[in-house]
Amino acid sequence: MKKANLKKTLAFLVLCLVLVGFIGFVEKQSDYKTYQGAEISISGVSGLYFVEDKEIRKILETSFPDLKAGLVLEEVPLKEIENRIGGHPFVKSVEATIGQKGILNLSISQHQPIARIARPLAADGYITTEGKVIPTSQSYTSRVLILEGKQAEKLMEKGDVMAEMPELMDLIEYITEDEFWNAQITELEVNSPNDIRMYQQVGKQIIEFGNAMDLDDKFDRIQIFYKEILPRKGWDAYSRVSVKFKDQIVCE
Repeated sequence: MKKANLKKTLAFLVLCLVLVGFIGFVEKQSDYKTYQGAEISISGVSGLYFVEDKEIRKILETSFPDLKAGLVLEEVPLKEIENRIGGHPFVKSVEATIGQKGILNLSISQHQPIARIARPLAADGYITTEGKVIPTSQSYTSRVLILEGKQAEKLMEKGDVMAEMPELMDLIEYITEDEFWNAQITELEVNSPNDIRMYQQVGKQIIEFGNAMDLDDKFDRIQIFYKEILPRKGWDAYSRVSVKFKDQIVCE
């Protein structure tokens, strides 16, 4: 009799444990069907983050006030979140997904500045690797090639260098992708598509480059100026060197 009662008691306890486990499992599964928070992954650019985690969370909090723990996953506006965060000037792309545990995963890549348009009477702007013009960041400064001049300011207003003056993007990339020129050429004065001037890190000569065409040929002539003319005449002999005319190096 005692054994029978013991068996019944053990069976009851096992049943209670199974029931508690089942309730916990159901509750856990229910949690997975509701929003539980956000995880943000931002890819840096040369170790710099022009977009910060706290900035993205502020956008979510301000633009999506209903996005709180417990919100049914079907009501999380993934597309709207992507569009809103994608409107940030430094966000190149964003992908929003919901994980199995109800976590909103945001994968964000940044625009990469390749040059900076400097304006004396207005705010500066960065040119991205895609040729887009975006505002500068209040948090970080990227050391890149500087552009000044009337044409550069016009490009700032247009907002797309690739669409307006694609040959200038070729010149910027030519300089920044070459170790020597990237260190030596610090600034471009872009007065018009046919009047580009270069300023150097070493040497006071203004290099009159002309238009942004025939890049290999023009830079080869600048190299000749460095290697053959300056060693004989001295670094202070000239204030201007021009390679804008084909097959010519004009020094004054």
